[in-house]
Amino acid sequence: MRIGLISGEYPPMEGGVGDFTRLLGEALVAAGHEVHVLTSGRGSAPVREGGMIVHRQMRGWGPRSAALIRRWAARLSPDVLDLQYQAAAYRLRGWINVAPRLGRGLPSWVTTFHDLLSPYLFPKAGALRQQAVWALARWSDGVIVTNAADEQRLRGAVADLPPLRRIPIGSNIEPSPPPNFDRAVWRKRHALPEEALLIGFFGFLNRSKGVEVLLEAVAAMAREGRPVYVAFIGGRTGSSDASNLRYAAQIEAMIDRLGLGARVLSTGFAAPEEVSAALLAVDLCVLPYRDGASLRRGTLHAALAHGCPIITTEPPVPLPELEGAALFVPREDAEALRGAILRLWRDERLRRELGHAAREAAQQFRWERIAAETAAFFAELRRRRGR
Repeated sequence: MRIGLISGEYPPMEGGVGDFTRLLGEALVAAGHEVHVLTSGRGSAPVREGGMIVHRQMRGWGPRSAALIRRWAARLSPDVLDLQYQAAAYRLRGWINVAPRLGRGLPSWVTTFHDLLSPYLFPKAGALRQQAVWALARWSDGVIVTNAADEQRLRGAVADLPPLRRIPIGSNIEPSPPPNFDRAVWRKRHALPEEALLIGFFGFLNRSKGVEVLLEAVAAMAREGRPVYVAFIGGRTGSSDASNLRYAAQIEAMIDRLGLGARVLSTGFAAPEEVSAALLAVDLCVLPYRDGASLRRGTLHAALAHGCPIITTEPPVPLPELEGAALFVPREDAEALRGAILRLWRDERLRRELGHAAREAAQQFRWERIAAETAAFFAELRRRRGR
């Protein structure tokens, strides 16, 4: 098949949706498909990257988006278009939500929902914001969701939903540290005491991640005299996520207020191999999502792939895929999180068991498998349309 992927962000822009698009595209190419990516840029000529042809030709995602996509598709003649949807990746503007409705003559249009958060639209838009998300699903020829909670919510909200398939995402960071990586050397280079308990937090800073809860738990342990440290792994905020700059500043102020400055290290935005090294260097990974653990979280997948002993928050719906692969705590409960951290610190055997189970669980989310399921859904939609 000739497949067109549409994404508001794409490497070298920072962002999980862009990373997903690249990895999915590469896996589809490896399976024998021709893949084109339409993304943000200033009209430069298409370039071949990772076997794909990348068109950085969308200067913005405003009122003309649908017409520009239609013209691009007319030149390309793809068998299917797959929009990678996350409102923040399109600057919260909302015009992309009406593209399948206005883009007459387009081929099969699939929307992959990375979350169900709504765009801003305009002041006092109110309920129209969420309706824009439901409309995008309704106007698509097919819908992909990445997790059971979003599937449940979408089926309950949209009565005339098109064919839907749940296909999980995978890790955007492979366990591939730099050559000659040595965990002890890495920790020494970052001035960590030998007895330090190093907690890893991976991902951009935003309110859904529950960073305040982690800092409160660490501060309580520090007051008890425990040698606990936190590594913030990866960039501070994404290229398409300017709304989180204020939140990131609040987190930095909280670190100062709690006196944790000497106990916090940050890699900043780093090459994938450096991120991998940091994930392999931590003692455990804590991901206290405010809305609960979900398979739509690339940060969780990265921790699984690296075999990290994981502490995260109770999911909104059961996650049988993670049975035995993580320790779950109540959401927004710093004391429960502190107890779970202490439990893992004291129980080396449990840490090993969780790490092994995490690696095993990650095998369910390999990119070749994700690409195969995605291509099969595209083919099913083409058959439905008689193409």
